[in-house]
Amino acid sequence: MVAEPHRGGLRAPGEPEASPAKASPAKERPALVGRPPWTLMYHSVDSGPQDPYLLTVSPQRFAAQLAWLHRHGLRGVSMRELVLAYEQRAADGLVGLTFDDGYADFPRQVLPLLRAHGFTATLYVVAGRMGGHNVWDADAPRKPLVTIDQVRQLAYAGVEIGSHGLSHCRMTGLPEDELAAETRRSREVLESVVGGPVTGFCYPYGAVDEAAEQAVAAAGYDYGAGICHQPATSRWALPRCYVGERDGGLRLRAKRVRHALRGWSA
Repeated sequence: MVAEPHRGGLRAPGEPEASPAKASPAKERPALVGRPPWTLMYHSVDSGPQDPYLLTVSPQRFAAQLAWLHRHGLRGVSMRELVLAYEQRAADGLVGLTFDDGYADFPRQVLPLLRAHGFTATLYVVAGRMGGHNVWDADAPRKPLVTIDQVRQLAYAGVEIGSHGLSHCRMTGLPEDELAAETRRSREVLESVVGGPVTGFCYPYGAVDEAAEQAVAAAGYDYGAGICHQPATSRWALPRCYVGERDGGLRLRAKRVRHALRGWSA
């Protein structure tokens, strides 16, 4: 059973229920100038068969990574909260926690550890695959994805639900109508599930080009999440740092330093 919503965080079972906040889309989104705040990119947190893509982190390693962040004065937050804090020049001490693909291990393995540290996060859901499996990973173990009910419960628990497209297809080179389906239609589907705005988009495979960025912006998203080795060209292609099973304290420290040394401009 997942936690229930609480304004500004995760609500423990038994507290009064609240509804997701309604927000009107921003008419004009300001550029994010300077180096964006550090954001970590996760996928699955679980024990099980070996993952050839190195996208699965064990619960023990994940717990240790969150403890490391906490010890170093960092609070894990959703991408939505991070972008807002950055715009208000209040992002010091924050680190973005994002989870791609919408694996069903999130409510079981991730949410309790987030609550233990007072952290929040963003879960990017493939809108057309809820309740299915990761069919796009040909050589990886089949993993179940969150169901519609789980997505709704997680949103009420204070987890930001973002779009990971409609079908988890690579968006570079797609024709205009398919880009619209992956961005606009996926947002409509997820908003109907969570009963509130879905303002973040994450590019499957990190594949983004100018047309994909423009489609995400035109669909009304407040930001787009990319990956770290691609240059960030706007708020619709923000870089994130991959985190895997091998990332202990020393590697996390090195990744944080590398992020601090990178230049970036909108």
